[in-house]
Amino acid sequence: MDKQGGRQASRRRALALLLACSALAVPAPGTAQSVYPSSRGSDREAGLAPGGQMSGPATLAAPGNMQSIVGDPLDPGETTGSIDPRTVGDPPLLSDTSANTTPVNDPPYAEDLNQFSDLPLDPGAEGIDAGEAPVLPGDPTGVRLGTFMLRPSISQSINRETIRSDGTKTTRDYLGTTIRGTLNSDWSRHELSVAGEGTLERDIGGRGETEPAARIDANLRLDLADETIANITGGYTFEREDNDDPNAVGGATAQSGVHQFDSGVTVERDAGLIRGLAGLGVSREIYTDAKLEDGSKLSLSERDRTTVDGRLRLGYELSPALIPFVEVGGGRTFYDETRDSAGYERSSWTYAARAGVEFDLSEKLRGELAAGYERVDYDDGRLDALDALTFDGRTTWSPQRGTDVELALRTTLQDSTAPGASGWVEYDLVATLAHQMRHNLVGRLTGGATLRDFPDADNETVWVAGTGLTWNINRYLDLTGDVEYERNKRTGGDTDTFRAGLGLTLRK
Repeated sequence: MDKQGGRQASRRRALALLLACSALAVPAPGTAQSVYPSSRGSDREAGLAPGGQMSGPATLAAPGNMQSIVGDPLDPGETTGSIDPRTVGDPPLLSDTSANTTPVNDPPYAEDLNQFSDLPLDPGAEGIDAGEAPVLPGDPTGVRLGTFMLRPSISQSINRETIRSDGTKTTRDYLGTTIRGTLNSDWSRHELSVAGEGTLERDIGGRGETEPAARIDANLRLDLADETIANITGGYTFEREDNDDPNAVGGATAQSGVHQFDSGVTVERDAGLIRGLAGLGVSREIYTDAKLEDGSKLSLSERDRTTVDGRLRLGYELSPALIPFVEVGGGRTFYDETRDSAGYERSSWTYAARAGVEFDLSEKLRGELAAGYERVDYDDGRLDALDALTFDGRTTWSPQRGTDVELALRTTLQDSTAPGASGWVEYDLVATLAHQMRHNLVGRLTGGATLRDFPDADNETVWVAGTGLTWNINRYLDLTGDVEYERNKRTGGDTDTFRAGLGLTLRK
């Protein structure tokens, strides 16, 4: 019995010693940190103080030889224990204390690729890094006015224009001030949009003459029932007639100013695959006096006129991206004075027909192209009818992000003021390339050509080429630079015009 009692006492002492060693080796519960913390846990949930240090009394547990047990805490793959913590669900307790050996300058929360993360592997629609995303200099924040958004801007530039014609050279330095603005509604239904622009050019030194120009357009879209949309439009334009215009007054120091008022209404309806459109428009042109070299003025009120026209279009939807159409139109032009100063009646009837296609291939390519025929019959039998093949359209192509190419075609039949001449056909082609060179720098290349086809005279051709840069200094200020060259080839002699300017644009 004594021998057996001695064995039990020895076993009790051994068990007490084992429990004491375990108490010294195991930290207090609730404060242990895993070597591979989940990226979803906060510092407080993982037992870290706000600075990333262990909290609670277990921070100093098991000092001394902890480094030799765990190995390098920044390289979990070198753990000397027999169990690899990456192969089991819960790491062993010995690994939990390795955070105490992490240097102060190293982040205790280094990301572990073996743990689950709240971040999706494929962000999907997440935006591109802001440093790479394009910044649109012409897209300011705007000013909120009730249910409308106003985006105003003002530009100031200094420019030089050099004209060479018939062996003479004329140089002009001028300041250009332009005010622009757009006003758009923010309604749940219907939409009203207004766009306006006004420019004033004033010569520096010399006679200080001015060249004003202005334009404002408004469109009210009404979303009616049964896939029907109505658009009511109105506009006003003022510009001074160019010295190179065929109707310009020879020797005038200031050409006539032209006021043009436009209004119209169109109704569009979709009936399954059939697209229909009907439109009616009214236009009014008023001409001011031209100023001659001797200081006198020449009245051009005989050119004042009103035009009323209408059109019908029928399209068929081959696919949502391709809609061919046919269109017919006609109108009547009334001159205020039945006969002009030369005794000709220039009021006329206009007839037109064309066929084309609308296309919309997402953001890459969209627009409309059409070809047709137009004819103008004058009231005066001495004036020959004016007719021509017409080409009209506008396309926008984006070959890559940040690059846009625009192509515009237009054909117009113009009335003449020369005695015995009915008019001429004018074809205009304009191409523009804009490329975002950097997130705040946009480069532009422009080119254009105008062909004036006179029935009884030699044709005239005008070529235009230009380039420019826009530097978006910040969201409110742009710096712009432009260079343009224009060549007018005509029977009387060629005219070369060179323009260059530098300006600032302030917007809100």
